Amino acid sequence: MAENDWKARLGVVYSTNPDFKYTTSQDAPEETLPPERQKLIVGIDRRNRGGKQVTLVSGFKGSADDLKELGRTLKTKLGVGGSAKDGEITIQGDFRDRVTAILKEMGYNAKRGN
Repeated sequence: MAENDWKARLGVVYSTNPDFKYTTSQDAPEETLPPERQKLIVGIDRRNRGGKQVTLVSGFKGSADDLKELGRTLKTKLGVGGSAKDGEITIQGDFRDRVTAILKEMGYNAKRGN
């Protein structure tokens, strides 16, 4: 950490102790649950997308890298575009049944939503 990293210390009260060293707590990276313990919900969304439909996979518990890898696998198997961020996988189009079947084949506990 840089000596004058003042943004990390906002809200810290000044200390008169000359030996005081400010340290920030490091959050442990989120551990990804195994597929059989994941509870994924596969739904459809039409809001704020110009009338287009997208399939949303939500409920993923784990790291962002594992989420992106699962999203990449789904997009490859379906042959469509999409994204994986903020704990959700977005697949372009209405593929609720196919996504649920693929996730169950992979060992995930997936359920079709709305």
